[in-house]
Amino acid sequence: MSLAQPENKTGQRLLLTPGPLSTSQTVKDAMLIDIGSWDIDCIEVVKKIREGLMALAPGSETCTLLQGSGSYAVEAVLGCAVSDSDKLLILNNGAYGNRMRLIAEASRIPFQIHIDPEDTPHDPKVLDEILDADQSITHVACVHGETTTGQLNPIGELGDIVKKHGRRFIVDAISTFGSYPIGTGEEIDFERGPIDHLIGSANKCVEGVPGFAFILSKISAVQAMKGQARALSFDIFHQWEYMERTGQFRFTPPTHVLLAFEQALRELDAEGGPEARGQRYKKSHQRLVKGMRELGFKPYVKPEHQSHIITAFYFPSDRFEFSSFYECLHKEGYIIYPGKLSDIDTFRIANIGQLDHEDVDGLLQAIQRVRLELKSW
Repeated sequence: MSLAQPENKTGQRLLLTPGPLSTSQTVKDAMLIDIGSWDIDCIEVVKKIREGLMALAPGSETCTLLQGSGSYAVEAVLGCAVSDSDKLLILNNGAYGNRMRLIAEASRIPFQIHIDPEDTPHDPKVLDEILDADQSITHVACVHGETTTGQLNPIGELGDIVKKHGRRFIVDAISTFGSYPIGTGEEIDFERGPIDHLIGSANKCVEGVPGFAFILSKISAVQAMKGQARALSFDIFHQWEYMERTGQFRFTPPTHVLLAFEQALRELDAEGGPEARGQRYKKSHQRLVKGMRELGFKPYVKPEHQSHIITAFYFPSDRFEFSSFYECLHKEGYIIYPGKLSDIDTFRIANIGQLDHEDVDGLLQAIQRVRLELKSW
């Protein structure tokens, strides 16, 4: 298979997707080294990664790494944190909140679900009413940034409500971790709320490559998982306990991915941390939305609820065919995402990864060329 080369400053295809995403050459180069899973080299890399992730989430007390995607870690946490005698409340306003429902059903986890529209953030007042009415709920789970739409949920305010009622809080921050710093009003903050477990993935805003996920936790919350796992490989307590004792994964780790992530953490720090990276993403997002509006595309989510990670756009006309649009952009080296909404025609463009305003401008110019070619809007 030959891969198209785009007309952009790097001469390489660009992923305008929310992970996998475009990575730096130095992150790619880090994977050229072979290390053994039991070597002191690997143990040191694991140690640095765990410490580096905890430094990005003040108030977190420990970090567990898990082979697989972010969804693997979500399934592991829900399956270990919520016992058969507990009850989980899932807040759902998109595909990834719904994925928690599917996990709960497959794992036979006691749960109920609260559904909000896909363009509406979860309301802390409604959560307050739900928890006040149902004392049997022990855990609340929600998604910080819904990549279905780019919707951002107010996990700080939701955490305040969970804390008020003395329940446990599980946060899927897979698409946002690394670009939303403490103190922004959109923060990931263990100090503010009672976050027990926060889940992230290597191939999102830290700008690593796919292969493992991570769980930042309170130690007491991990210890409470002992004996509750619904699957051997997804046993977070034993993964954590083994990692604490030996510095190693229980089963074969993705060694090359770990090396890439260690380099990605260095580059995040060199850029200025989540605050600086978030500002870069935000500027690219603003430039993208402005240019797309000028080209006839309207964003789905209201600006006040929109993250700077990914943006869903309505189809511009009844004659618009996403497949043709996608294929034309693919030939130019720009890879975007189809929509994931249940009943509205949209597509999505992300602006995270090794992208800047020149790349956004290149995409917009390519879309203009595609518009002239297709003449469908």
